[in-house]
Amino acid sequence: MIEQFIREVLAEDIGRGDLYAHVSTPVDANAKIIAKSKGVFAGEVYLQELARLEGFTIQWHKHDGETFTTGEVLLTLSGTSHVLLRSERTLLNILLHASSIATLTHAYIQAVAPYGTKLLDTRKTRPLLRVFEKYATRMGGATNHRMGLDDALMLKDTHLKTIDDLATFMEEARKKIPFTAKIEIEAEDFEMAKKAMEVGADIVMCDNMTPEQLLEVVVYKHAHHPHILLEASGNISLSTIEAYAQTGVEAISTGSLIHQANWIDMSMKME
Repeated sequence: MIEQFIREVLAEDIGRGDLYAHVSTPVDANAKIIAKSKGVFAGEVYLQELARLEGFTIQWHKHDGETFTTGEVLLTLSGTSHVLLRSERTLLNILLHASSIATLTHAYIQAVAPYGTKLLDTRKTRPLLRVFEKYATRMGGATNHRMGLDDALMLKDTHLKTIDDLATFMEEARKKIPFTAKIEIEAEDFEMAKKAMEVGADIVMCDNMTPEQLLEVVVYKHAHHPHILLEASGNISLSTIEAYAQTGVEAISTGSLIHQANWIDMSMKME
């Protein structure tokens, strides 16, 4: 999957061929990737495949999940000038995109770490970039939520509108979904959260609740259904996530890890 991804992004940039290679003679060259802002490194496994396919070598000064500061050399590249120059934008785009997501994710992780709360990403990813973007959140310290519709049964408000008898639906669902698959039910208030627990949800997603409303659900859960997991979600930002973690909820999910990540800055310098 990574190989196919790299081939496609190279083809997008190179097209029918790098015109520079048509008008110049290749020479042995070295280049450095330099951080122009601080962050968390991500993209290593993708760059390894890029180097293999394009035939250049990488000396790693940073690895996935490690932090860096402005001015640090992240990578040293060795190969022919043609190879390094045609790979430059693909390499930087991969590194910038993944590291930017990992950097923002790390900031969220620092906010929830004192409370033992799991930080989850969501399916709010760019089309065809889900695997790549969820890899980047992991490098920042998050835990992946479901990758798609096939690894857990989630009943959101839109699904619930189509179900007349939730208890009967749950009984039938347990007979049909894989034994290892969990069922998560979305709840927008205390009563729906209580109902979701009563019908046997494995996870209750408390959506768009305030920390005060969520705390009420947490207290009820511990008293009556301690085995059920609670996930907070919905408009949770870096400035508010600590208040949600303080409620004692097991996990918090936010799409902001990906869609709110601003690109940090890096550049390649030829030697």
